[in-house]
Amino acid sequence: MTQALDLASPQWEALGGQHTAREIAQQPAVWRQLAAALLNEEKSEAAGISAGISASDRARLHALLADPSAQAILTGAGTSSFIGELAADGLNGAWPAQVRAVATTSLLSHPALYLAADKPLLLVSFARSGNSPESQAVVDVVRAKAPGALFLHITCNAEGALARDGDGRSDTITLLLPPATCDRSFAMTSSFTTMLLAALSLLEPAPLAQAARRIESLAVLADRWLDTFAAEWRELGSLPLSRIVYLGGAALEGLAQEAALKVLELTAGQVLAMPNTPLGFRHGPKSMLNRDTLVVLFHSQDAHARLYEHDLLAELRRDQVAGHVAALDGSALGAPEDLSDAWLAAAYVLLAQTLALHQSVRLGLTPDNPFPDGTVNRVVQGVTVYAHEAI
Repeated sequence: MTQALDLASPQWEALGGQHTAREIAQQPAVWRQLAAALLNEEKSEAAGISAGISASDRARLHALLADPSAQAILTGAGTSSFIGELAADGLNGAWPAQVRAVATTSLLSHPALYLAADKPLLLVSFARSGNSPESQAVVDVVRAKAPGALFLHITCNAEGALARDGDGRSDTITLLLPPATCDRSFAMTSSFTTMLLAALSLLEPAPLAQAARRIESLAVLADRWLDTFAAEWRELGSLPLSRIVYLGGAALEGLAQEAALKVLELTAGQVLAMPNTPLGFRHGPKSMLNRDTLVVLFHSQDAHARLYEHDLLAELRRDQVAGHVAALDGSALGAPEDLSDAWLAAAYVLLAQTLALHQSVRLGLTPDNPFPDGTVNRVVQGVTVYAHEAI
């Protein structure tokens, strides 16, 4: 890839951002690999992908989700937890089982609040490396406290602890994503979007062929946006900002959380970022606005929700308290109507990833590793796991 996000590869290399830039730009191609892997195991082998999901595996997942007495927990830490936040509400509405998102960082410390030994349980774990301390610890806790649980591991690293956990186990289904999703950069980018699309494809009731068509629609859309808006997003990301606010409702609140985290990570906390909902933002958080603030709103595909979003945008632009106000509207930019907000988030996050990358460069940081002193690490370190005796 000789050009990515409006700069040539040697330029990104000189800036210390070649991996991050490439991994943002490669996402449409990687999504297409995912679709091929899910639909055709022969193509999976040719692409170097071990899909690990058969028709019978998916049937097991759907059978549990069809049980009204069952619960499904979508879990991960940091960026991986936001995948669950994006997917949970739609899946909860699609199935009789209760589906919720609970971060590993909450599940590990307070298992009694979330686990019930008398209910069938599906635990869906998202992990880029699969080596974060909480990832395996949560699986172990659930095995101990909820006997009979079914586990779905969606991970990017074939050598990670989570990928190896299910070897030879009948209670575990593992989906190993294309090798390119195991981002080499500090920040999760292609790992985040591909795990999200994998979860939606596998866990929604629709046939995989329909999921593959949606992935292709997203890939086409993302390719066009990356090409059309590269210069505009670079300019927006180069603004002298001290704060960025991301707004999104329902599923897109999870996207707003991930977008804000990307800013904090890639700017090493020098640019403060906050997520909120379009309606919730007026209830106090709006007080953070100043002339060095950028507000970005992710528009919902839902017509009713858009009424509230338009009102807030009009208010922000009228008050002129924030220095910059922007919105990303999939409907106006060619997104197919059959894409829910959770699906569309995979394309929307390209803007947030790109802005965070350019803000990192503006501050003179190296985006591939914004913390050369090791105060924050690509894989979390220093977590002691304590035994939990009883629920």
